[in-house]
Amino acid sequence: MEEAAGGAPNPNPNPNAGRARMGQLPAQPPAKGRELFRGQRKESEGSVDFPTVEFEYGDTDSRGAELAELYSYTEEPELSTNRRCFEEEFCPQARGRQWPELDKAQQRAQVLRLLEGLEVVSRERRLRAARAILYLAQGVFGDCESEGDVLHWSRHNSFLLYQLGTFNAFLELLSMEIDNSQACSSALRKPAISLADSTELRVLLSVMYLLVENIRVELETDPPEWKSCRETFRTELSFPMRSDEPFALLLFTMVTKFCSGHAPHFPMKKVLLLLWKVLLFTLGGFETLQTMKVRRREELGLPPLPEDSIQVMRSMRAASPPTCSIELAEQQQKRGHRSRRPLMKQDSLDIYNERDPFKNDETGVDEEEGDEVDGGIEGELDLMERDALLPTIPAQRPPIERVSFPKGLPWAPKVRQKDIEHFLEASRNKFIGFTLGQDTETLIGLPRPIHESVKTLKQHKYISISDIQIKNEEELEKCPMSLGEEEVQETPCEVLYRAMLYNLPQYMIALLKILLAAAPTSKAKTDSINILADVLPEEMPITVLQSMKLGIDVNRHKEIIVKSISALLLLLLKHFKLNHIYQFEYVSQHLVFANCIPLILKFFNQNIMSYITAKNSISVLDYPHCTVHELPELTAESLEGGDNNQFCWRNLFSCINLLRILNKLTKWKHSRTMMLVVFKSAPILKRALKVKQAMMQLYVLKLLKIQTKYLGRQWRKSNMKTMSAIYQKVRHRMNDDWAYGNDIDARPWDFQAEECTLRASIEAFNSRRYDKPQDSEFAPVDNCLQSVLGQRLELPEDFHYSYELWLEREVFSQPIRWEELLRYQ
Repeated sequence: MEEAAGGAPNPNPNPNAGRARMGQLPAQPPAKGRELFRGQRKESEGSVDFPTVEFEYGDTDSRGAELAELYSYTEEPELSTNRRCFEEEFCPQARGRQWPELDKAQQRAQVLRLLEGLEVVSRERRLRAARAILYLAQGVFGDCESEGDVLHWSRHNSFLLYQLGTFNAFLELLSMEIDNSQACSSALRKPAISLADSTELRVLLSVMYLLVENIRVELETDPPEWKSCRETFRTELSFPMRSDEPFALLLFTMVTKFCSGHAPHFPMKKVLLLLWKVLLFTLGGFETLQTMKVRRREELGLPPLPEDSIQVMRSMRAASPPTCSIELAEQQQKRGHRSRRPLMKQDSLDIYNERDPFKNDETGVDEEEGDEVDGGIEGELDLMERDALLPTIPAQRPPIERVSFPKGLPWAPKVRQKDIEHFLEASRNKFIGFTLGQDTETLIGLPRPIHESVKTLKQHKYISISDIQIKNEEELEKCPMSLGEEEVQETPCEVLYRAMLYNLPQYMIALLKILLAAAPTSKAKTDSINILADVLPEEMPITVLQSMKLGIDVNRHKEIIVKSISALLLLLLKHFKLNHIYQFEYVSQHLVFANCIPLILKFFNQNIMSYITAKNSISVLDYPHCTVHELPELTAESLEGGDNNQFCWRNLFSCINLLRILNKLTKWKHSRTMMLVVFKSAPILKRALKVKQAMMQLYVLKLLKIQTKYLGRQWRKSNMKTMSAIYQKVRHRMNDDWAYGNDIDARPWDFQAEECTLRASIEAFNSRRYDKPQDSEFAPVDNCLQSVLGQRLELPEDFHYSYELWLEREVFSQPIRWEELLRYQ
């Protein structure tokens, strides 16, 4: 992951060169206006003219889109193969009837016959039976007339297959394929891996994915039998039944085995999609998470949440898009002729009687030029400011009504207990000359305004679930004997964390390696992993049309991988944080150690508008459309045109997820915030503000807010529109000096200590709760040699494979120090 750290670019030393490159200044003399317009048109398209994105964030896309993304376009011929395998088994028994015409008992009998075919010795016969079952899970499209019929029968058959034990049967076959050393060694010997190397795995994973996705989705019309079936399936996936680990851990093992190079033929896209949907099914989506959070606060006796964050974000409106590069070029040419004009005071700030700190500064010509000159910074002036700067408009103060501020801020302000303590400490030092530690009740000797301030702070005091968990953990560390053992609820999240704990660093590194390989900004390297094994055909394309189709398929394949990894990482972080804060911190630290922060910044260091509006899809080849409609003749023009959607849902979903992950990793962490500053994330993040979508803009502004105090006064002066957007859209902390921040509250040498202290707390938590020898310090010591030697020692399953190597390294190669042995006799 070292290459991810170099993803954030250095600022261009030449401001004019940087602006010309990104379309702010003309790269040619002004006389060549037409050439300039043509050169800048591509960059300006999708900025000012880009409308508000009508995007509703959710757990997943529509059901049809989620099922379509399971298959690559290269796999399309296999749909007819699955149908043929089913008809070979079904037609002799059906006597001319179709699958929808059978009653339920007859359908069950046919499924049981197919399941018996999975138990034969012949590998080819097992594959044919598995393909026939896959055809059932795909909705017996040969007997359907519309896409709705295909989706209906796919869901109906999925419940039927699960009730007859299909999932467990395929789980056993999947375990066999994972341990198939012959297939792994064969794939390792091949110079190029293609679809043919993962045929069995793709069939098994497709069936399991269809079962999980169809059963996971709840509909009001579901019969009671299906509802109970869904809960049973969720329990089976959440808690280990036959093995000692939940099903998600098996998929995590496949990911690490693939990244280690031992199984390069694993179809990673299908594995990651299935892993994401299993976590979504077992742990719950974002609305379920909000409900769990409300219930947990009630159990802990905490006041209710001030607002529903999901509803607030849905009601927010996107900010104005950045300025067109052509208009900025004109401004740059006329900048020397404009008159100096002070910034207008914002009405919304007047109620606090705050004076604009930059109003009387000597701004001059450099007022809009900061140290940040990367191309995505255009658009710092809103419509009112642009009109004031252009000399063609009469020099008059614009009417105040043009500045449209919301009547109220969207978020209720929050105050932490630590904030009140810091405020009182500073006040006592100023007025009394000494402090009272953590005492927030004694206000003797302080002036009346301080009393009012403390009262206001306490009115907005917010105690999080994490605060309670940290406090309980500190008490358990101090008094392990008197408090006894902690009662831990056996939730799906707790079971998953306990199973992942000892290999969690490897899981995080593997996911980030795949994310790096799938990022559009990554360059192909010889040592990078091959994530295209389950999309490349056996025979490479020979015509231009085939090459275009494969190129679209490869790009789509990478986008789906990014979507699944970003979604499952966000789910893990949010659920672990609710379950216990130190579980969340453990995952976060390993993501940070694996260079997740620069990797995400590298992902956003691209033309984000082009990524969100990318059309890497061929709608006529998408499932289930391709199963019930005749395929039209594909042409280069139809492939280039793509679909008619305004934006790509999965790409915008991925961008928001990655921004949310970055927020999770950096919130209240000074050392990680400094990483954002060091990697020069401000121009990268500001380019993302071009996307006129409220939720995405909110998380970008949050990331800019936490580092504003580190960016310097000149940056703040040059980015006043961004500062205003932060004020309007991001939650406020009452005594947070984010907008000015002349005194930095953490010194660079404190950063490492901060991470080390956090790591020590995490290790103490994991050791206390999950280490097998619980309370080992207080356990009696066995001094009898015979009983100690007679104890059975639990060894790993693979220990006997490396036993001789262990003997050589730990016994034979170690010199025996006889003098030390005699000394203790």
